[in-house]
Amino acid sequence: MKTVRYIAAILIAMVLFQGCGAYSFTGTNISPDTKTFQVNFFQNQSPRIFPGADQTFTNQLQDLILNQTNLSLSTSGGDIIYEGEIVQDYVSPNTATSNITAAQNRLTIAVNMRFYDTKDPTQDLEQRFSFFFDYPASSSENTIRDQALDVIFERITQDMFNATLARW
Repeated sequence: MKTVRYIAAILIAMVLFQGCGAYSFTGTNISPDTKTFQVNFFQNQSPRIFPGADQTFTNQLQDLILNQTNLSLSTSGGDIIYEGEIVQDYVSPNTATSNITAAQNRLTIAVNMRFYDTKDPTQDLEQRFSFFFDYPASSSENTIRDQALDVIFERITQDMFNATLARW
């Protein structure tokens, strides 16, 4: 009976240790020989263009990767490369009142992203990411836009990071 317990304990330990082998304590699945990343300018190609949104998004993506990895930012020749464009920026009514007017509006932004891993091209990815911000219809879009962009861009950049480097 003791032999069966020892064998069971060894099998359980082997399974647990094997599962831990792929975990990275940095929270990312980056190849050890990957040292640099590059974020090309995400140009705003949506029908509605607000000055500075594209630069703000590009900077937020760079900052997120700098803060969550030990990679160095490169302006060219990066080991991993992000590029893409902002393709949607629109406001739509979200909820209505009994007077058939909007009680709440929703600002939605979508970004097309292309990710290239020069060390492992099997990890390359092209995907669209979007998120939204709801605000009272009584508020002007101009008054909430900066706050909305912060929330939307934070979510989209984190989703992009998770899809590419964290592999969630």
